[in-house]
Amino acid sequence: MKVLVVGSGGREHAIIKKIKQNKDVEKIFALPGNGGMERDAECVGIGAKDIEAIADFAEKNGVDFAVVAPDDPLVLGCVDALEEKGIPAFGPRKNAAIIEGSKVFSKNLMKKHGIPTAKYEVFSDPAAALEYLKTAPVPTVIKADGLALGKGVIIATEREQAFAAVKEIMEDKKFGDSGNEIVIEEFLEGPEVSVLSFTDGKTVVPMVSSMDHKRALDGDKGLNTGGMGTVAPNPFYTETVAKRCMDEIFLPTINAMNAEGRTFKGCLYFGLMLTKDGPKVIEYNCRFGDPETQVVLPLMKTDLLTVMKAVCDGKLKETPVEFEQKHACCVVMASKGYPTEYEKGFEITFDGDVFENVFVAGATEKDGKLYTNGGRVLGVTEIGDTLESAVKKAYASVEKIHFENAFFRKDIGQRALSAKEEK
Repeated sequence: MKVLVVGSGGREHAIIKKIKQNKDVEKIFALPGNGGMERDAECVGIGAKDIEAIADFAEKNGVDFAVVAPDDPLVLGCVDALEEKGIPAFGPRKNAAIIEGSKVFSKNLMKKHGIPTAKYEVFSDPAAALEYLKTAPVPTVIKADGLALGKGVIIATEREQAFAAVKEIMEDKKFGDSGNEIVIEEFLEGPEVSVLSFTDGKTVVPMVSSMDHKRALDGDKGLNTGGMGTVAPNPFYTETVAKRCMDEIFLPTINAMNAEGRTFKGCLYFGLMLTKDGPKVIEYNCRFGDPETQVVLPLMKTDLLTVMKAVCDGKLKETPVEFEQKHACCVVMASKGYPTEYEKGFEITFDGDVFENVFVAGATEKDGKLYTNGGRVLGVTEIGDTLESAVKKAYASVEKIHFENAFFRKDIGQRALSAKEEK
């Protein structure tokens, strides 16, 4: 069986390594992939947004199944294009991927169908947004409507910061057309939880919960990033909370999308805030999270490809999905300066056989050597019987990996450990 995976980051590497475990898989293509994936897949230099070229390649090379992992190609209709060629593909179609592609759409969906979320207003005129902010409660959250590589959300703790965010997004076009509209919403407080879920548009199967660490620096300080590390499961996500989320958020969301004629099949990511008034949706993503995938999939006992095919076939209900009763920790090793300016092109070396636990995000390969080629370079994941042991093992593995200007947070998992101690 030939499988194609669209994307080039650590998330895609985690998906590829998991799919590779299926004995029926004889070949995996990564489009475009990266240098670190070379030993697990054949990398093909077709960009993730080149939808037509992806579909043509899949058809010409006899691909049996495709996985479209990143948000951009999903929103651009990559699954639709592959299905038109007769190739089954895991991921939502274009009309369902809008749940992430437009924050205005997702907020209006939640309002219409009574799904708990933060109060909000939508603006397409910067002057009107600035006028509203003169009296809006602070802190406030400002979001670009469209995709912005996970960086289109600004939490403004002061009014001047909020004004600057509007100017940056709507007038300076920091995120291009993604900032033509913005959402300004109330600031929610409470523990954050990420829950990735499989859904075939009828059944929802949540995966093990996780906790992301978005800020660049220790103590959750510094700029927002694509994610500096994760742990799973999230100690705040108890059985009681999980049941409430299923009843009030997960199933209502699937039903809402069906009601809108936008049936969602694939991985639906729920970014949640556990407020004093109960769980509320911060954001939806139409795909696996990054770096959440790097802790969730290593804990998955069930064959991933089997589950993905069941999602495509509408047979998720009769397909068991199991996870290890263990803990995982992923520490992201980045280039110093990320998420703004950074240098790349430094050789990456490994002490011993640590590579098995490494998911490569930004690296190129030359003459059998790996070199840094991105802001987030590697995700280093370890599993343990306890959260403490998983964290300890992950940092021990980080110490065995070297490249010039390497940078990583030293406190991944500490918030989760503190929560466990409080219980």
